[in-house]
Amino acid sequence: MRRTIYTGIDIGTYHVKAVIASPPDSPELPMTIIGTGSASSKGMRHGYLVDPKEVTRSIREAVGRAAQASKTPVRSARIAMGGVSLEEMRSTGDVTLTTSGGIATEREIERSQRESEKKAISRLINRTILHTIPLEYRIDGIPVRGRPHGLQGTKLSVDTLIISILTQHHDDLIDAVESAGIEVEGVMASPLAASFVTLTKAQKTAGVVLANIGAETLSIIVYDNDVPISVKVFPIGSSDITNAIALSFQIPLSEAEQMKRGAVTGSDIPPRKMGSIVSSQLKEMYLLMNAHLKTIGRHRLLPAGIVITGGGSGVAQATDIARTTLRIPSQIGVPAGIPRLGSLDATWAVAYGLCRWAYTEDAAAPMHTFGDILSRTIDSLRTGFRTLLP
Repeated sequence: MRRTIYTGIDIGTYHVKAVIASPPDSPELPMTIIGTGSASSKGMRHGYLVDPKEVTRSIREAVGRAAQASKTPVRSARIAMGGVSLEEMRSTGDVTLTTSGGIATEREIERSQRESEKKAISRLINRTILHTIPLEYRIDGIPVRGRPHGLQGTKLSVDTLIISILTQHHDDLIDAVESAGIEVEGVMASPLAASFVTLTKAQKTAGVVLANIGAETLSIIVYDNDVPISVKVFPIGSSDITNAIALSFQIPLSEAEQMKRGAVTGSDIPPRKMGSIVSSQLKEMYLLMNAHLKTIGRHRLLPAGIVITGGGSGVAQATDIARTTLRIPSQIGVPAGIPRLGSLDATWAVAYGLCRWAYTEDAAAPMHTFGDILSRTIDSLRTGFRTLLP
């Protein structure tokens, strides 16, 4: 009998990572990772394709290695999308409850979500909606705590967070994966996928920002009251630190990369000068984040602080500079369920999170798929997330 497996593919600027996992005995337990594979990513720039053939080749190589390790062929997978074209916007949908006899039914809840999307469409030219996440419901202008289902009134309103990406980038990435012989079962924003296996319910409820420092981008997702309230991508990453070191000390990029991570290269560059360069670049990243937190009213108001993942999380001063710049608690993210032994670390969070998403979707059947859960009720959203907690 063919065993059930789930595959997640994270296509980054420097690396493509693939994770193959099997379902746990119960939703509360971590999944079993049976295969991983990575390959140098070529043909990507700031999260979008510049050479589809190179990207397809990298995907095929990474997935092939994971399939070989797991001794299982991969025919389909979930993929993550990020990059500089990933954006958020807010919208509101209103519907009257006269057709349902003044009762907020599932049909009216879905109608309100669709109305919020319709209002946003005019501002989403050349963009594809990845997720529509409800932030707050109101019955006749009065905020609803939890689900509005079954409540009485004359008008139902919903405020939503809409996450979208440029359609060209969306379609190009799907074409590249399918050209590698893999069917795309679903697409999710990279920050959201990583948050499933990196953040706990307690952190998301108290208020937290998850920051993924990639090679060329810095992506963040902010949670409050167990709901994602903001997603933002900045065109800056750990390669900017490497470039700054190389230019400042006139050394090769390969040596600058090693020094950035604290490797001993035999260089006579004073550690204090090196630390100053790294500190300056990290501070620039965190100041961008700080400015965004101010715009959404969460500046210094996230008790669970900042959790840092991605390749840039390996920079020695990453947590210290974050703590002093943002003035909130800081820590490196450790994906739940990834074995402590071996070479897997926080850089695998996105690919592993996609596997958790796929498993949750199957576990919810024959109810709404997890993709539907994301775009429907806030209560269902929380229920779906709960099964992903460690």
